[in-house]
Amino acid sequence: MTLSVVIPVYNEADNIRPLFERLVAVVNGLNFTKSELVFVNDGSTDVTMSIVKELSSNEVDVRFVDLSRNFGHQVAVTAGLDQAVGDLVVIIDADLQDPPELISEMVAKTKSGYDVVYARRIKRKGESFLKKATAKFFYRFLSRITSVDIPIDTGDFRIISRRVVEALKQMPEREKFLRGQIAWVGFDQTFVEYERDERVAGNTGYTWSKMVGFALDGITSFSNFPLRMATLAGFIMSFIAFLLMLYALYSRFILQVYEPGWTSVILSVLFIGGIQLITIGIIGEYINRISNNVRNR
Repeated sequence: MTLSVVIPVYNEADNIRPLFERLVAVVNGLNFTKSELVFVNDGSTDVTMSIVKELSSNEVDVRFVDLSRNFGHQVAVTAGLDQAVGDLVVIIDADLQDPPELISEMVAKTKSGYDVVYARRIKRKGESFLKKATAKFFYRFLSRITSVDIPIDTGDFRIISRRVVEALKQMPEREKFLRGQIAWVGFDQTFVEYERDERVAGNTGYTWSKMVGFALDGITSFSNFPLRMATLAGFIMSFIAFLLMLYALYSRFILQVYEPGWTSVILSVLFIGGIQLITIGIIGEYINRISNNVRNR
């Protein structure tokens, strides 16, 4: 058995060496015939890449991928998975919030036949109440609107088998949401729990705008809920329009309470509006089917 550890890095100059030392200590304690660390530089603007190159020149089992610019965390992880050759592949960030020492427990779980072992956070230190609240809401909301059982309170810190890696390579999507893709491919999955530490040094690369974009990628990649809402709204509004049409006719011919021309105008507007909303809903259903086929999963 061989092991690969994929580490996406973006301006993590102060964390690279401490992470490397802890990873080496963990990996050396595991009984793998061969292991490697694959750093993926996601367009860092500090000396991160220089440190990674220095490690790779001094250590036989350190390799790196240097992306031409900042493509984002999910693309960086995907690039690392494309280069990893291990039978088991660990995904871990470089900020040391996820403890490398947990890898030993995750490896032990794979020996029971699991293809995916993800780390579930039971506590998140050093994060604001707003960030924890929005993250908690997002994962539970996503779990509600998708047919895929995406684990809640988890990040990308996990270990996956070679056949999961090969399955991910067959999912050529531009907007990556790996934790959803890994859940989608199936296989036996389990988890270990841990308390997430504070960032050791530096600042997170996930701004609020990036987190919103990431959330939208997750929703649109694994749920047709927004399109179905458009369809449902179309039929609901059409039904309301039909009732209003009946009321307009009732007012005109029964109650005799009306303004000249009002009935004909309101009937025309409601009828055309109802047809438009139903048509939008039908188009939404077709777009959903096109989207599923274009993903080519």
